[in-house]
Amino acid sequence: MVRVTTTNRRGALRAGAGLVTGGALATGCGFGPAAPPAAPVSASPSAVRGSGRPAATAQAAPAARAYPGQPVQITHGPRSRPQVALTFHGQGDPALAHSLLSEAEKQGARLTVLAVGTWLDEHPDLARRILDGGHDLGNHTQRHIGINTLAEADARREITDCAERLKRLTGSIGTWFRPSRAPAASPLVARLARTAGYPHVLSYDVDSLDYTAPGAAAVTRKILAEVRGGSVVSLHFGYADTVAALPDVLTELGRRGLRAVTTTELLS
Repeated sequence: MVRVTTTNRRGALRAGAGLVTGGALATGCGFGPAAPPAAPVSASPSAVRGSGRPAATAQAAPAARAYPGQPVQITHGPRSRPQVALTFHGQGDPALAHSLLSEAEKQGARLTVLAVGTWLDEHPDLARRILDGGHDLGNHTQRHIGINTLAEADARREITDCAERLKRLTGSIGTWFRPSRAPAASPLVARLARTAGYPHVLSYDVDSLDYTAPGAAAVTRKILAEVRGGSVVSLHFGYADTVAALPDVLTELGRRGLRAVTTTELLS
């Protein structure tokens, strides 16, 4: 049993991270409004360095690649490996994103971030911040709407518009694609993703349900009750409870001999 103390930590986050208590907490895949369209923003060198971290040498952004033996839609990695992938839907308050990334790095963990295109338009520096931290960066559609329900042309645009943002900011379309507002892609969306350059769709086998704002202790319990070697866990930027839960999740994973790695490392 993991004892989770969140009151003081949550208070510090609200004070220090500038938590927005309205729209920022309603960005989960199951609930909340889709992000509004935003005009493209070009990232200048100064903007890329404007994350509050020391300027780092830009790393070449990895490209999406095929993993022989893996299905088109990946829900988990090899069960024999003492590793798990913590994957985050990239949207919401950037201060919380910075807090999550910093906490993960402090504990030697690496994450996978599936970014929403409009979020990248508004916060272009976060693309390089994620990569410079050693994390995976991928595509979570342009506007975070129900992609499986769209007509073919609209669904294609959701994928390619976000891919173009990623390529403009990092030189790559990103290593992964995850459909928005659905745990798995429809056959049409999976085909469109492959055409756009993503051999696989990244799903998950553990849903933290953090987007329902159940409290940090509940997020921690849900993950730890279901995670095992090879698991891919779904989480979200933009929720203070997720930030508060992460240290306890990582501590308990370590106690169980499980290391949090990028999805690329999990499958390589």
